Amino acid sequence: MQRSLEQRMAIKFCVKLEKSAAETIPMLKKAFDVDCLSDRQIFRWHKAFAEGREVVNDENRAGQPSTSSSDDNVKHE
Repeated sequence: MQRSLEQRMAIKFCVKLEKSAAETIPMLKKAFDVDCLSDRQIFRWHKAFAEGREVVNDENRAGQPSTSSSDDNVKHE
């Protein structure tokens, strides 16, 4: 999670420097090596920042939470 947040900040920085997504990808691959986002994700984030997005965090998603609490799983006897 932390690595992807760092990479989104780096992508946003590249957009502000007017680097294209094609120029951004090799820089991220060099900096983050095997932990690098996929090319597709880089293109998606680059486009979002180029279109004016400012926030680097993911947006909340609808759906079932990864954890939940109920009387059954909270009660420990």
